[in-house]
Amino acid sequence: MCENQHTCGCNNAETRHNWTKEEVMAIYNKPLMDLLYEASTVHRKYHDPNSVQVSTLLSIKTGGCSEDCAYCPQSARYETEVKIENPDMMSVTHVKAQALRAKSAGASRVCMGAAWRNVKDGPEFEQVLEMVRTINKLDMEVCCTLGMLTENQAQRLAEAGLYAYNHNLDTSEEYYKEIISTRSYDDRLKTIDNVRKTNITVCSGGIIGMGEALEDRASMLVALSTLNPQPESVPINALVPVEGTPLEDATPVDIFEMVRMVATARIVMPQSQVRLSAGRTQMSQEGQALCFFAGANSIFAGDKLLTTPNPDINEDMQMLGVLGMRIQKPFETHPQPKTVEAEDSKYHSLGENPKWTRPGHKIERNENKKARSAQADH
Repeated sequence: MCENQHTCGCNNAETRHNWTKEEVMAIYNKPLMDLLYEASTVHRKYHDPNSVQVSTLLSIKTGGCSEDCAYCPQSARYETEVKIENPDMMSVTHVKAQALRAKSAGASRVCMGAAWRNVKDGPEFEQVLEMVRTINKLDMEVCCTLGMLTENQAQRLAEAGLYAYNHNLDTSEEYYKEIISTRSYDDRLKTIDNVRKTNITVCSGGIIGMGEALEDRASMLVALSTLNPQPESVPINALVPVEGTPLEDATPVDIFEMVRMVATARIVMPQSQVRLSAGRTQMSQEGQALCFFAGANSIFAGDKLLTTPNPDINEDMQMLGVLGMRIQKPFETHPQPKTVEAEDSKYHSLGENPKWTRPGHKIERNENKKARSAQADH
């Protein structure tokens, strides 16, 4: 083991990349006290158990997405509470102001999300690159989630100073076909592979509570843990059902299911930051404390996660204070990237607008909701 196991980002030889679904399910189903003990032991071996990273998430381009993800209120196919009042992207000035506000409240990372299927070269992507440069110069970690992207686009983000790229697998490859019909699982993995060809860290996790079986949760963790290297960040989201989406009537996730998912992720991906993400408004502070004990060491703070409710950052800071948690500083686990100015960039726009996979199958639940939304419009 390396000398500084709490801050080192190395890929330790003890990290396994050959977990099986059966092994992961066996871990998940352990008696809860045994599972918590094992997960907490692993967590303390590789991380400061009293340290939590606080991130903030900005929706820089909201709504109108062409995808049919059953959980997402930003899909143009469904009639939801997300209204496109301003179709333009958020300005660099506005993003900088939001980042400074988050930094003053204690956040060390800014994550920017755009409701795109994939990145397209052009003025909007150039604007995103300038946002990345701007936030990195504020000495904050910058993460983006922009959909699928090519290797050249990933290299351009790296040059701008991007610290992390988020691209969730969402669920197992098998159940994915029941949630999304407009893109393939392989395209998700290809994008992660493109990011891995740069110095950008990978943020990839999924959502529970979408009607998946335990086997699907285990399969998703196998898919993530068998990546080599494993993702530096693994968000674990509990579905927030939104009226108008195909999953609007989904049963909320039980807190102990969330705790088990966090604990299992911690055991199979010991060095990753496990991010307690969407769904925290439905969790008590005691439930969240259990998640921290089980190995979660990152939260998103701020009143919204893109478009869904989230606890207020002051409320979170009060909770972390009660628990005696230390707020992680930026770049504790990986060095700060250097920003290359646009005029000095080695990589330039190739005018890319790739045609990513569009699987041919239909999801009846999604199609029915789309049809009802179309009827409502008329």
